[in-house]
Amino acid sequence: MNNFGDRVLYQNAACIVINKLKGESMQGAKDGIVNLPKELSSFLKTDIVQAVHRIDVPVTGCALFALTKPALVFLYDAFSGKCKNPIKKRYWAIVEKPEKTLPESGELVHWIETKAGKNKSFAHNEEAPGRKKAALRYKIKGEGKNYLYIETELLSGRHHQIRAQLAAIGLHIKGDVKYGSRRSEKDGGIRLHARYLAFPNPLNNDELISVTAVPPLIDNLWEDFLNNVE
Repeated sequence: MNNFGDRVLYQNAACIVINKLKGESMQGAKDGIVNLPKELSSFLKTDIVQAVHRIDVPVTGCALFALTKPALVFLYDAFSGKCKNPIKKRYWAIVEKPEKTLPESGELVHWIETKAGKNKSFAHNEEAPGRKKAALRYKIKGEGKNYLYIETELLSGRHHQIRAQLAAIGLHIKGDVKYGSRRSEKDGGIRLHARYLAFPNPLNNDELISVTAVPPLIDNLWEDFLNNVE
């Protein structure tokens, strides 16, 4: 059983947020991948642990789970935009420096097409059948010798949205070979981290819960990122 310890970022009777590690799955798992709902069920000694949203297996950061059926319905509605308090999600990404200069900040709007057989999404500039509108805001927080440090705020929730939208403008997340990175990371993860999550409290709709997650494994690149945003 996984001992989550200080990875628990927030917990009440209705929900829990943990700092997800790379290689963990929020909804079911193939062989060799950690099944987070199952591990959390063992840790909390309860059978009702269900993910409210998705974070890709190689991504780290704020991961929210419902602990009761009413909380699951409430939080699903919140993520669908049906609650008065909107969901807020911010991610950090370390991307390979592009050949062209990028504006310091901006908003990206694309239409996402997902190929289920390839488990990959494609960001298009034009609307078409089978495509869903996707939007995010980004800001360059700093840069190193070979990488840019970017913060994104999701304005929609689509499959592989950040990875696909950044790739569409020539930005490739370090280690994300599927979306154009030059090489993979040694440990199999990618440099995308769910930094911040805010959501309404299932026990009190008037209260907004907000959590912040530090990248689980700090190395020179993440340390440089942190120094740029402080």
